Amino acid sequence: MSDELLVVRCQLGEREAFTELVRAWHPTVERYVGRMLGGSDDDVVQEIWLAVVKGLPRLRQPDRFAPWLFTVARRAVMNRLRDVYTRPAHEPVNRAGDDQADAVVNREALTGALAALPPREREVLMLFYLEDMPLEACAQICAVPVGTVKSRLHRARTLLRHELEQKGYEG
Repeated sequence: MSDELLVVRCQLGEREAFTELVRAWHPTVERYVGRMLGGSDDDVVQEIWLAVVKGLPRLRQPDRFAPWLFTVARRAVMNRLRDVYTRPAHEPVNRAGDDQADAVVNREALTGALAALPPREREVLMLFYLEDMPLEACAQICAVPVGTVKSRLHRARTLLRHELEQKGYEG
Protein backbone atom coordinates (compact mmCIF):
# COMPACT_ATOMS: atom_id res chain seq x y z
CA MET A 1 0.00 0.00 0.00
CA SER A 2 1.33 3.45 -0.87
CA ASP A 3 2.34 6.01 1.74
CA GLU A 4 -0.14 8.46 0.26
CA LEU A 5 -3.07 6.08 0.81
CA LEU A 6 -1.87 5.28 4.34
CA VAL A 7 -1.65 8.99 5.17
CA VAL A 8 -5.16 9.62 3.88
CA ARG A 9 -6.45 6.67 5.90
CA CYS A 10 -4.66 8.07 8.98
CA GLN A 11 -6.24 11.45 8.39
CA LEU A 12 -9.61 9.71 8.32
CA GLY A 13 -8.89 8.27 11.75
CA GLU A 14 -7.95 4.67 10.95
CA ARG A 15 -5.59 3.50 13.70
CA GLU A 16 -4.49 0.44 11.76
CA ALA A 17 -3.26 2.70 8.95
CA PHE A 18 -1.04 4.59 11.40
CA THR A 19 0.33 1.29 12.69
CA GLU A 20 1.19 0.30 9.12
CA LEU A 21 2.80 3.69 8.47
CA VAL A 22 4.97 3.39 11.58
CA ARG A 23 5.86 -0.20 10.72
CA ALA A 24 6.97 0.91 7.25
CA TRP A 25 8.93 4.01 8.31
CA HIS A 26 10.21 3.30 11.84
CA PRO A 27 13.46 1.58 10.76
CA THR A 28 14.24 4.49 8.42
CA VAL A 29 13.58 7.04 11.18
CA GLU A 30 15.73 5.11 13.65
CA ARG A 31 18.54 4.84 11.09
CA TYR A 32 18.39 8.57 10.32
CA VAL A 33 18.44 9.53 14.02
CA GLY A 34 21.24 7.10 14.78
CA ARG A 35 23.43 8.37 11.99
CA MET A 36 22.76 12.03 12.70
CA LEU A 37 23.37 11.72 16.44
CA GLY A 38 26.16 9.17 16.29
CA GLY A 39 24.06 6.53 18.04
CA SER A 40 20.48 5.52 18.67
CA ASP A 41 18.26 7.78 20.72
CA ASP A 42 14.84 6.35 21.48
CA ASP A 43 13.67 9.63 23.02
CA VAL A 44 14.24 11.51 19.78
CA VAL A 45 12.58 8.75 17.72
CA GLN A 46 9.60 8.83 20.05
CA GLU A 47 9.48 12.63 19.82
CA ILE A 48 9.39 12.34 16.02
CA TRP A 49 6.47 9.92 16.04
CA LEU A 50 4.61 12.09 18.52
CA ALA A 51 5.07 15.07 16.19
CA VAL A 52 3.84 12.94 13.28
CA VAL A 53 0.69 11.97 15.20
CA LYS A 54 0.01 15.63 15.97
CA GLY A 55 0.89 16.97 12.52
CA LEU A 56 -0.48 14.31 10.20
CA PRO A 57 -4.04 15.68 10.20
CA ARG A 58 -2.67 19.00 8.86
CA LEU A 59 -0.53 17.47 6.11
CA ARG A 60 -2.08 18.92 2.95
CA GLN A 61 -0.10 16.86 0.43
CA PRO A 62 -0.22 13.20 1.46
CA ASP A 63 1.96 12.31 -1.54
CA ARG A 64 4.78 14.36 0.07
CA PHE A 65 4.82 12.30 3.28
CA ALA A 66 8.48 11.22 3.07
CA PRO A 67 9.96 14.72 2.78
CA TRP A 68 7.57 15.93 5.47
CA LEU A 69 8.57 13.07 7.79
CA PHE A 70 12.26 13.83 7.29
CA THR A 71 11.58 17.51 7.98
CA VAL A 72 9.95 16.53 11.28
CA ALA A 73 12.85 14.19 12.05
CA ARG A 74 15.40 16.85 11.15
CA ARG A 75 13.79 19.34 13.51
CA ALA A 76 13.89 16.83 16.38
CA VAL A 77 17.52 15.89 15.65
CA MET A 78 18.60 19.53 15.43
CA ASN A 79 16.86 20.25 18.74
CA ARG A 80 18.78 17.37 20.33
CA LEU A 81 22.06 18.53 18.80
CA ARG A 82 21.41 22.03 20.12
CA ASP A 83 20.86 20.56 23.60
CA VAL A 84 24.06 18.52 23.34
CA TYR A 85 26.12 21.51 22.23
CA THR A 86 24.93 23.61 25.16
CA ARG A 87 26.00 20.96 27.69
CA PRO A 88 29.60 20.59 28.90
CA ALA A 89 31.74 18.97 26.21
CA HIS A 90 32.71 15.31 26.27
CA GLU A 91 34.01 13.20 23.41
CA PRO A 92 32.49 9.80 22.69
CA VAL A 93 34.94 7.18 21.51
CA ASN A 94 33.79 4.88 18.74
CA ARG A 95 36.64 2.66 17.58
CA ALA A 96 36.44 -0.81 16.03
CA GLY A 97 38.80 -3.50 17.30
CA ASP A 98 41.60 -4.63 15.01
CA ASP A 99 40.57 -8.28 15.34
CA GLN A 100 37.18 -7.77 13.62
CA ALA A 101 36.48 -8.73 10.03
CA ASP A 102 37.48 -6.29 7.30
CA ALA A 103 33.86 -5.55 6.41
CA VAL A 104 33.08 -4.55 9.98
CA VAL A 105 36.21 -2.40 10.20
CA ASN A 106 35.35 -0.69 6.91
CA ARG A 107 31.80 -0.09 8.11
CA GLU A 108 33.11 1.31 11.41
CA ALA A 109 35.55 3.55 9.54
CA LEU A 110 32.72 4.87 7.38
CA THR A 111 30.43 5.33 10.38
CA GLY A 112 33.18 7.14 12.28
CA ALA A 113 34.00 9.32 9.29
CA LEU A 114 30.33 10.18 8.84
CA ALA A 115 30.03 11.03 12.53
CA ALA A 116 33.02 13.38 12.22
CA LEU A 117 31.32 15.45 9.51
CA PRO A 118 29.47 18.64 10.43
CA PRO A 119 25.72 17.94 10.87
CA ARG A 120 24.64 19.79 7.71
CA GLU A 121 27.01 17.89 5.48
CA ARG A 122 26.28 14.56 7.19
CA GLU A 123 22.58 15.16 6.75
CA VAL A 124 22.66 15.77 3.00
CA LEU A 125 24.94 12.76 2.45
CA MET A 126 22.56 10.54 4.39
CA LEU A 127 19.43 11.85 2.72
CA PHE A 128 20.83 11.76 -0.80
CA TYR A 129 22.90 8.56 -0.74
CA LEU A 130 21.56 6.43 2.09
CA GLU A 131 17.86 7.33 1.86
CA ASP A 132 17.87 7.81 -1.95
CA MET A 133 16.10 11.15 -1.75
CA PRO A 134 16.16 13.35 -4.86
CA LEU A 135 17.92 16.73 -4.63
CA GLU A 136 14.59 18.56 -4.52
CA ALA A 137 13.38 16.52 -1.54
CA CYS A 138 16.70 17.06 0.26
CA ALA A 139 16.32 20.79 -0.33
CA GLN A 140 12.78 20.76 1.02
CA ILE A 141 13.78 18.77 4.12
CA CYS A 142 16.77 21.00 4.85
CA ALA A 143 14.81 24.17 3.99
CA VAL A 144 17.49 25.38 1.58
CA PRO A 145 17.72 25.84 -2.20
CA VAL A 146 18.77 22.91 -4.40
CA GLY A 147 22.04 24.70 -5.18
CA THR A 148 22.88 24.74 -1.48
CA VAL A 149 22.22 20.99 -1.28
CA LYS A 150 24.56 20.45 -4.23
CA SER A 151 27.32 22.52 -2.62
CA ARG A 152 26.84 20.73 0.73
CA LEU A 153 27.04 17.37 -1.05
CA HIS A 154 30.28 18.41 -2.74
CA ARG A 155 31.75 19.64 0.54
CA ALA A 156 30.51 16.52 2.36
CA ARG A 157 32.12 14.17 -0.16
CA THR A 158 35.41 16.07 0.14
CA LEU A 159 35.30 16.02 3.95
CA LEU A 160 34.32 12.34 4.02
CA ARG A 161 37.18 11.42 1.68
CA HIS A 162 39.59 13.39 3.91
CA GLU A 163 38.27 11.69 7.09
CA LEU A 164 38.60 8.23 5.55
CA GLU A 165 42.14 8.97 4.35
CA GLN A 166 43.07 10.10 7.88
CA LYS A 167 41.80 6.77 9.20
CA GLY A 168 44.06 4.97 6.73
CA TYR A 169 41.29 3.84 4.40
CA GLU A 170 42.27 3.62 0.75
CA GLY A 171 39.37 2.97 -1.58
